Amino acid sequence: MKPYLLAAAVSALLLAGAPALAQNAAAPAYQAAVADSLRPADEVARDPLRHPAEMLAFAEVKPGQKIADIRPGAGYFTRLFARVVGEGGHVYAFVPNRTAERENPRADALVAAYPNVSRVNGDLDAMSFDQPLDLVFMSQEYHDFHIPRFGVDVARMNADIFKALKPGGLYVVIDHQAAPGAANSVVETLHRIEGAQLRREVEAAGFVFEGESTAVANPADDHSLNVFDEAIRGRTDQFVYRFRKPR
Repeated sequence: MKPYLLAAAVSALLLAGAPALAQNAAAPAYQAAVADSLRPADEVARDPLRHPAEMLAFAEVKPGQKIADIRPGAGYFTRLFARVVGEGGHVYAFVPNRTAERENPRADALVAAYPNVSRVNGDLDAMSFDQPLDLVFMSQEYHDFHIPRFGVDVARMNADIFKALKPGGLYVVIDHQAAPGAANSVVETLHRIEGAQLRREVEAAGFVFEGESTAVANPADDHSLNVFDEAIRGRTDQFVYRFRKPR
């Protein structure tokens, strides 16, 4: 092989391995975030099922990033993000106006505990932030936004997320898998959505599908039960998709 071709091949291999190398370098930060003493005991108890370090790696979370955690609930992922991004980064706990009365106090508790977290309220299909984002993260929430009482224009929501991200920014979604062919027909009855349907919707906003993680998949789940049914609660088959805004 000619020297210039060899150099190009080596360079290509290094570039291809860059994400894995970056994740390996960040692994201590992920473990430190998981070991955060401020994490409540009930959240720590869920770690074996939620695989937080793997999720941080898949989302390519890094120090200094600006992240929006959409409808963060009690803050399971918000806390992890806050520790990894550090003082130079920022995490926006986005609480929808429709559920703000109930959810704002939990977001405010996160703000009080982590100086680099702030609460943002707004409509899901009119989201905006005061600076471009590196990552928008949504865990087990996307399906809800198809429920009619939420009144969300999901296509517009995805378009707003696309607009909020920097070129090259990531949109990572975790949700409960529905049966093949279910699309979004069981979002209210079972609180599930078919991954293929979600992927079509997000790609329609201009995102490029980059890959998926099977860390929280469960092949034993036949997708027939409501996710709150005690027979499957906490152990549903979940997909984790990563989409990128083109540079």
